[in-house]
Formats: sequence, structure tokens, C-alpha cells
Amino acid sequence: MSTPLDHVMMRVKNLEASLDWYTTHLDYEEKERHEADEFTIAYLGPVEMDEAGAMLELTYNHDGSTYQTGDAWGHIAVRVEDVYDAYEELMNEGVKDYRDPDSCGGRYAFVNDPDGHEVEIVQRDYGARWSLDHTMIRVEDVDEAIGWWVRKMEYENTGRWESDTFANYFLSPRSAPETAMDVELTYNYDERTYVMGDAWGHLAVAVDDLHEGWDRLMARHAEEYRSPEECNDRYGFTTDPDGHEVEVVERTPNDDSLFPF
Repeated sequence: MSTPLDHVMMRVKNLEASLDWYTTHLDYEEKERHEADEFTIAYLGPVEMDEAGAMLELTYNHDGSTYQTGDAWGHIAVRVEDVYDAYEELMNEGVKDYRDPDSCGGRYAFVNDPDGHEVEIVQRDYGARWSLDHTMIRVEDVDEAIGWWVRKMEYENTGRWESDTFANYFLSPRSAPETAMDVELTYNYDERTYVMGDAWGHLAVAVDDLHEGWDRLMARHAEEYRSPEECNDRYGFTTDPDGHEVEVVERTPNDDSLFPF
């Protein structure tokens, strides 16, 4: 079963301000928008987006809701050719300084978007500039979390980095090109617990056939959080062992719309 990451969803308080931030500073473009009575969804990504690349989904609820970031979700990461040049460019544009490259060993840096979502800038020699490299989530049992992505989604454990206090594990869709988005699992050795919050929404994986993909997940004893039948046969939702929501959405070549509505 092929389940590459399709997008990561974040909730925002002001859609136009968030769109302006991502289109101005990360050179994203709005790929498509869906307007409903209660909410608006916009898909974003680089103009020259690789066909294996993932999108950013911004969700704006019309009731003026505010959101709690929590700490169970960490950040999204975007690719650049040179982290120092990219960080200086963002600083010159007035982006809020959060963690500069020197404080991160010269390997990466962090900024915040208007809603406080952390955006890592990571140096890569592949993929479109500013394209999504990975999404980081924190887990309480890393063995169980790795097993979930390997068993349920058929991902591969492709990297590990350990320090004195925590470890990072990278999982990639099996047989996917390097330009696909990865999942980064962060495990802190102090056995802390995390608050999910609601500013981050979900990760989404793409399947060729929604019902076949869903049935296979159910046969592997994935959590039935919101079945396709509950979602008008448009998509489904499961959760990982830590409660992070994972959407399952059907993607077929030459779809008329990115939204299965």
C-alpha cells in the first residue's frame, strides 16, 4: 500500500494574514481553496512543486476561534540551499527571529508564522526551495510510534539522531523519492507527556483507492477514528498511538480538484 504524505493541516486565526506570510516569505502559491459555511480551507505549496511534494493546508474557522498550540506537534520543516542565506533573507523581510543558525549548530534555523507555528529551515540539495521536508511530532513511546508507521503505513525508518536528552527518528514513505515529505518522531528521555492542542490539525496520507486503503488499515488494527462512511466517503481519519490525527485521502491522476467534495 502506497501512502505518501499528501499535506499537513494547521489552523489559523486570520487566513489572509497567513496566506500573505507564506506567499511573501516562502514564495508559496495558493493551489486551491474550498469555502464552506463554517470554514475555509486553502492548499499552499511552492510554485514549482515536485509531483511527489506535500502541500500545506491552512484551515480558517469562521467563528473567530483561537487555538492552543500544545506541544505534541513540533514543527514543519522547509528546504533551502543555504540555511544562512535563507535565514538572513527572512530577517531582512521582517520575519520574527526565533532560533538563528548559529544557535542550531549551523545546520538549521527556526522562525514562527503569524500563529506561532514553528517553521524549521533545513539545508537540502534536493527539492524545490521552501518545499516541505518533514513534519515533526513528539511521541511518548518511540518504539510503538515507529512500529505504527512501519506496520500501518508501510514507512521505512530512514534516519536517527540522538543527543543526551532526546532522539529524533525519520520515517519515509517506502520507495518514495527524496522530495517526498517525511515524518520526524521526537522522543524525550525524561518520559514527559504532551498536550495535543488544536492549532495543529493532522497529517494526511494519499491512497489510490480510499476504501481499499481504509480496509487495509483496519485489517492492521489501526484506530477507526472517523471512517469514510462517517465522512461521506470523501476521506477517513485514524490516529497514531499518541493521538495525532492522520487523514486518509484518495488521490488519482488528473483529479479535477484537490478537494474530494
